[in-house]
Amino acid sequence: MDPVEVFSAGEKGRGLRVTKEISAGEVVFAEASFAAVVFDSLSLQVCHSCFRRKVNPHRCAQCKFAHYCDRTCQRAAWDEHEQECSAIKKIGHAPNETVRLVARILWRIQKDTGLVSDAQLTTLDLLEDHLSKLSSEDLKELKVDVQHFYKYWPKNSKPIGEDYVVHLFGMVNCNGFTLSDQRGLQAVGVGLFPNLCLVNHDCWPNCTVILNPGNQTALDTSLHSKRRIELRALGKISEGEELTISYVDFLNVSKDRQQLLKKKYYFDCRCEHCISGSKDDLMTAVRDTHGHKSSADVVKAVNDFSLQALVKIEEARTEGNFHEVVKLCHECLEKQDPVFGDTNLHLLRVLSITSEVLSFMHQFGEAAGYAQRVLDGYTKLYPPNSAQLGMAIMRVAVTHWHAGLIETAHSLVCRAYAILIITHGAHHPITKDLEAMRTQTEMELRLFKQNEPVYHSMREAVLTDKPLMVSGGQIKAT
Repeated sequence: MDPVEVFSAGEKGRGLRVTKEISAGEVVFAEASFAAVVFDSLSLQVCHSCFRRKVNPHRCAQCKFAHYCDRTCQRAAWDEHEQECSAIKKIGHAPNETVRLVARILWRIQKDTGLVSDAQLTTLDLLEDHLSKLSSEDLKELKVDVQHFYKYWPKNSKPIGEDYVVHLFGMVNCNGFTLSDQRGLQAVGVGLFPNLCLVNHDCWPNCTVILNPGNQTALDTSLHSKRRIELRALGKISEGEELTISYVDFLNVSKDRQQLLKKKYYFDCRCEHCISGSKDDLMTAVRDTHGHKSSADVVKAVNDFSLQALVKIEEARTEGNFHEVVKLCHECLEKQDPVFGDTNLHLLRVLSITSEVLSFMHQFGEAAGYAQRVLDGYTKLYPPNSAQLGMAIMRVAVTHWHAGLIETAHSLVCRAYAILIITHGAHHPITKDLEAMRTQTEMELRLFKQNEPVYHSMREAVLTDKPLMVSGGQIKAT
């Protein structure tokens, strides 16, 4: 049994706590999804079984909606797709992801009576739906989804009362967990994990959740598509301590985080960081130049300018006009740099976009400078073992690597690995990628220290696919 137990967490309701001391990086518990679906917008690009992104996936010949890596994934998913497949064929199209998820949950309940293993700590009936807290507009949208559900639900299936269906839609709305692709870089779907639903929020949590995409090389096909989350400890957790995760990104001032949590999860966050406003001063920092700070009016004017500029930047980015994005970012930074401190969120967002777009345009040398400024800010804001910080360090490492700054790149790769080995574990695809990067950058760094001109010559040859000249002779770069 997992070293956790349900307990009464006061005004937060139920919670989970550990029954023994847990070390950093240890998996507190793992849980397969009760049900999960791919987002509508990615239904043609993501495997509906293992949730990996896939180029030219194999399509279900019957419903023509579900897509899979190959027939192996398709066979592994058939048990949960069979009834869905028939329902989609009958109405001629697939309903939205929320309707599909609720239907999958109900089919699973009918098959397994709602309790799929002894390790499941709660039934779906006991999970909160917060229906009484929904706005009139949200209730209207929910009722539309319920109508679509009944059009989708097969007439020959066991009839389901509307009150229970409404409960499930409310429950999914506030308990659904976003699933990422195999590299953890993009949200691709949503699933329900009953035990995970019992873990309460804290803006500075002691755990993180990652999706383990399973093992595609395993001979046992049941291991291929286990959409399994792992709750991993970010540091030492004492026996009896409550387990917490963060429901929102920490990079928002406390007031904004509280508003996000209230709107999405219907509770008022009273964690230590929200009550004290911890880090709010850094996130709204104003530059201090020799004891002089800009006036409140100037700060407000630059804040307003930044918000307007970010809208224009995002529009240009969506249109693929990357030169315009860089131009707008530079104009915005000219206004921000004299006024905002290095950890100001408006400044960091513009710096981040600038770095990403310059990298996309292969202007890695310039991108690396902006990326480093972003990382310096993130390091002062995020918890030290935050998965977001680890991923940010990895991205900055890659930018420096492409820029030929091998010493900094290798150092950053090692730093990212030290965090992601805790947050993701040694067997996650992204950690394996980092391990390969660490080996490669270590080899390149050794060559760089032995003979810097030869290193740069070899790098140039690889990047430009030109012959490599060494000691007057020509060799092929590989």
